[in-house]
Amino acid sequence: MLSQMAGCFAPTGPEMRYDAVIVGYGPVGATLAMLLSHGGLRVAIVEKQPTMFDKPRAITLDHEVMRAFQACGVADEIGPITEPHTGTHFLGMKGQVIKIFDPLPPPHPLGWPPSGTFIQPELEQILRNAVGLRANIDVFLAHEAVGIAQHPSEVNLAIRDLRQSGQRILKCRYLLGCDGANSFVRTALDAGEEDLAFDEWWMVVDAWLHRQPAVREKCLQYCWPSRPGTFVVGPRNLRRWEIKLLPGERPEDFNSKHSVLAMLGRFTDLDSIDIWRWAVYRFHAAVAERWQQDRVFLLGDAAHQMPPFLGQGLCAGIRDAVNLAWKLIAVLRQGLDAILLESYQRERRPHVRAIVEAAKAFGRIVGELDPAAAAVRDAELAGQLARGEAETIRQRYIPGLTTGIIATEPTGNPEQAAGSLFVQPRVRGANGKTPRFDDIIKPRFLLATTSSQAQSWLSPASLRLLQRLDAEQVVIAEEEGAHLQSSIHHVIETEGLFASWARQQACDAVVVRPDRYVYGVASDASTLNALVERLHRTLFA
Repeated sequence: MLSQMAGCFAPTGPEMRYDAVIVGYGPVGATLAMLLSHGGLRVAIVEKQPTMFDKPRAITLDHEVMRAFQACGVADEIGPITEPHTGTHFLGMKGQVIKIFDPLPPPHPLGWPPSGTFIQPELEQILRNAVGLRANIDVFLAHEAVGIAQHPSEVNLAIRDLRQSGQRILKCRYLLGCDGANSFVRTALDAGEEDLAFDEWWMVVDAWLHRQPAVREKCLQYCWPSRPGTFVVGPRNLRRWEIKLLPGERPEDFNSKHSVLAMLGRFTDLDSIDIWRWAVYRFHAAVAERWQQDRVFLLGDAAHQMPPFLGQGLCAGIRDAVNLAWKLIAVLRQGLDAILLESYQRERRPHVRAIVEAAKAFGRIVGELDPAAAAVRDAELAGQLARGEAETIRQRYIPGLTTGIIATEPTGNPEQAAGSLFVQPRVRGANGKTPRFDDIIKPRFLLATTSSQAQSWLSPASLRLLQRLDAEQVVIAEEEGAHLQSSIHHVIETEGLFASWARQQACDAVVVRPDRYVYGVASDASTLNALVERLHRTLFA
């Protein structure tokens, strides 16, 4: 059945066929293209702008994003241009510390610093350079998506060349909207929107320090009713301030550098900086109601917007890309039923919504304008901090998956460890090197065990089911032991990360998805074989 979602079109250029067409060439679109390309899919990217935007926007990423970049083959280039997060102090009305976010201490569970900052044009250039090396990715810059039509087995996307007259049709199995908060694809999808009741105007200023400070700076949240603000320590000598507009102030009041400096002067020594850019943004919280219509999907800011107080806007979009990419590859290359793709929204929407709510809550803490309410807030938060009751690790506010392709109890709740992220240990390699686990094990379904004995728990039927999934089997040990068979990888970890994780989960075997989320764990043969059978039934029902 034809579903005409956006206008009629009469192409004048050639038709081209792809497995997937991505609308939008920001970090989410570029990452998605790389993941699909590595999975053997033919991909096109359509981007309205002729050149990359050369100013910073997103500034924070986390270890899950770095793991995604690792899967794309670019993490070793991106790592050196990031700066590990220094921690954040929330300052009350009198300048006192009322809340703290500390960096997660090593060993880092995902193999990368848990949180860091970056300069977006530098990161995007690395991604685009990598995209340009992939023979199975075509990029259409200065091309605008103007029409979408769905057929039972494909999607037709009409694009208009903004530098020359004429249109062409891109035919694809799936169309992926990564085209930002003003998404053409979302509008065409008529996806609906859940407004999560956070809508504020903030000025964002990026500036270069003239000199490096003598001590390592903390990021700061100025919880001041007189003028709430945020200070972010960026890479090298880049610093960012986010400053809330007060009632009666309008975005157009801050069009001049003079007005920006007048506001910024309360937060820093103006003689020590050179402003790179400033802009007034609407900090908004919203989640699309519908992320999929048949063969069309929404990702990133096209699917959700969140205030920046947890630094998770870009991270959420990259998670979307990783989640959908392995499922598209499984459907198009491994023969899994397309019903698998319906788990994308079921998994990602509640996850994103929980993060948006957390970010919104911190935004309320920072942005409180009532001095009396702020005084109560300061006393409560400072008391919690003093008594050791406050959570101080930012990453613990990021939930796991609660539904979808994970092992669940009869109540529907996730089983032990299901939906959490699998650790990435360093392992002993050749020539004394210690590569990260994902660099030596392919991004497929995975059965990891603490010993060779646990691998022997698999029944012949379970082995056949894992082979049908093209799954990897690996023993992750702390010391050398007997090897069962050559088809099973044996690696020696160097910091005991997996061993410690397995003890915490009271398991000896774990089944992991290609996106490195845990499907489920087992501590005996019957549980493991039942787990494998349940996974197979879910994927091939």
